[in-house]
Amino acid sequence: MSRSPLARSGAAAGATAIALLALTACGSSGGAAADGRPLVTVKLTDQGCEPDVTSVPAGPVGFKVVNTGTSRISEAELLKGSRILGERENVAAGLSASFSLSLEAGTYQLYCPGGKGPEKVDFTVTGAAPTVATTGAAALQQASADYATYVKQQVAQLVTTTRKLTDAVRGGNVAAAKQAYAPARVYYERIEPVAESFGDLDPDIDAREGDVDDLSKWGGFHRLEKALWVDGSTSGMAPIADGLDTNVAKLNTLVQTETFQPAAIANGATALLDEVGQSKITGEEENYSHIDLVDFVANVDGAQQAFAVLEPALQQIKPSLAATVDQRFQALKAALDKFHTGSTASDYANYSTVTEPQRRALSQLVDALAEPLSQVAGTVVS
Repeated sequence: MSRSPLARSGAAAGATAIALLALTACGSSGGAAADGRPLVTVKLTDQGCEPDVTSVPAGPVGFKVVNTGTSRISEAELLKGSRILGERENVAAGLSASFSLSLEAGTYQLYCPGGKGPEKVDFTVTGAAPTVATTGAAALQQASADYATYVKQQVAQLVTTTRKLTDAVRGGNVAAAKQAYAPARVYYERIEPVAESFGDLDPDIDAREGDVDDLSKWGGFHRLEKALWVDGSTSGMAPIADGLDTNVAKLNTLVQTETFQPAAIANGATALLDEVGQSKITGEEENYSHIDLVDFVANVDGAQQAFAVLEPALQQIKPSLAATVDQRFQALKAALDKFHTGSTASDYANYSTVTEPQRRALSQLVDALAEPLSQVAGTVVS
């Protein structure tokens, strides 16, 4: 579980994620990025967010998140109301990371959770964004429509497969619930960045035990996972099952009116690869069931589908990048296929049987894909 955004609500968001750059020590010192776009430097301190400016003109804007040495804060988000529009997480002391947005006029907030001082800083965007002709515009428009269809299909399947899990839990059938758990996880992990954009919805569905301060309020998939694999019982889990159904249904309602801009789709693909690198490779996502490979493959599948809808436009804009990303997806999928134990998307080896050398090899393939994939958003932005 992470909280990197992908979805954009046309009525509420007022912004489109256009580039999510790989974690790196950035060379720009502020003022303007290499491509001439405004660059806002956001320092992370013990107090919270310290942006060098709090107002920019409408249009593409870069945000450089710099951790100057604090251990209290490791992320910065740009909010519109309760909606997360852009963020970078896991920015450790001495590191920096960047994201970019195309912003419409309005009032936003920069949010750095965990600081001693005010966690949110008002941020204003003024004027009107310029209109720029885009190569591959028709293909990009089709990509947005195709991805919206894909998300709705996946969430519809999530509703159905989650209900099989929760019905088994309410019925006290541990074996049936265990069997239903992995198939439901597939559909969530493929579109997780969409859920993450809706504030607390992702934590309500997908929080791990270590993510929750008050375990009496812990719910979602992983609470059921612990009950099934550690406790071996569904006793007391009916309210958790009910809550999971409610939150998945809420997600299904929200995605019906979502629109997805091309660069935001690419950002979501990058976020899914980040998910793999942060929690699937380590085995910490499915700490009790050890079905991490199911989640791993679902993240990769979701990222590959996001890339697939963009590929026709990318072929027009930068075919060499399209070829590189496609080749590296194929290499990673071939490696993962070696662990496929059956005919369905949830038939993968228990992650505890995957050796350290095998994990390192998979990690290297993920890293090789993540670098060119992170370039796609900036390439397809209009």
